[in-house]
Amino acid sequence: MTVGPLSSNWFLYKTLMDTALFNQSSRLGPFGLSNSSFQLLLEQALLKAESGQQALEFSDEPASFGSNLASLSPSTQETLSALTRSTGQQTSITSSNIDSSTLNQRLGGVLENTGEFFVEAGRKYEISPALLAAISIHETGNGTSNAARFKFNVAGMMGKDGLKTYSSVKESIFDMARNLRQNYLDKGKLTISQIGAKYAPIGAANDPTNLNNHWVKGVNKQFATLTSETDFA
Repeated sequence: MTVGPLSSNWFLYKTLMDTALFNQSSRLGPFGLSNSSFQLLLEQALLKAESGQQALEFSDEPASFGSNLASLSPSTQETLSALTRSTGQQTSITSSNIDSSTLNQRLGGVLENTGEFFVEAGRKYEISPALLAAISIHETGNGTSNAARFKFNVAGMMGKDGLKTYSSVKESIFDMARNLRQNYLDKGKLTISQIGAKYAPIGAANDPTNLNNHWVKGVNKQFATLTSETDFA
């Protein structure tokens, strides 16, 4: 039988959503995405594919998802390939399989021996402790910046009066994790590159020396060092 673009998109949507939710033990599925983030990504991909997708041909015999995917138009395959890369990266930046002792081997300055705080914050907000540590290392020159030493601000977090001041490094780490979860990951910013575009936008008025140009590369480098993984963005 012939299935038109709308119904075939529904088939793709249903199959991938079922996969993402299969054996789910928390609000994160196997891809490492929250339900809302995965659904948003998938809907965007399928809506983009609507305009140029050809009808899919299905026989009455069972067919594998792989063979159906292969029959999609090149533009649709490219869109879903981008989705796959994004979900793969999200698995990395929400993975919690790193311990405090591993982090402590690389943390210095005021960040020294704070690995347990990164792990705790990562567990609470379902973000990789390695990502939190990578951002802090990059933002503070590994715990040596004035903001880190005198304001306990280890993430470059801004308030209405400029750089925020915290009572402890732990408070700063948890505030960073909350911000990343609520304002980035839960809103579909799923790679270090996507996070950086908002977290440290190039050309920002509060960045007169253009340090933001190096944010994505710097955080990626620290994250890769901590996890032995590379960014898919």
